[in-house]
Amino acid sequence: QVQLVESGGGLVQPGGSVSLNCTASGNIFAIGDWAWYRQYPGKQRELVAEIDSKNIPKCGDSVKGRCTISRDDTGNTAALQLNSLRPEDTAVYYCNAGITLYHNGFPGYEFPYWGQGKQVTVSS
Repeated sequence: QVQLVESGGGLVQPGGSVSLNCTASGNIFAIGDWAWYRQYPGKQRELVAEIDSKNIPKCGDSVKGRCTISRDDTGNTAALQLNSLRPEDTAVYYCNAGITLYHNGFPGYEFPYWGQGKQVTVSS
């Protein structure tokens, strides 16, 4: 079984920064792409940023220039930092990872897993 546990987030003033971390645990063989999504009330989740298995990051247009995504494969973690926060960045943020587990001692197939979500509120 796999668990993705998020930390960070919270209440931040406009113009401030927020950091989110996500740690994967379980019988993990490998992690492919990591991604961060956010969800507004009543809306579908939207992609904020992603980083692939070659450590190439990509930030979405809504956060470009304000976003840093990173990964640490030794610790099975990923992080997202957003700067110059705006009220419209207020949302629940979810991490996502494509994870391959060991199955009977051998690598199985890659499946997507989600963190529990963390609220980020940008308000003065």
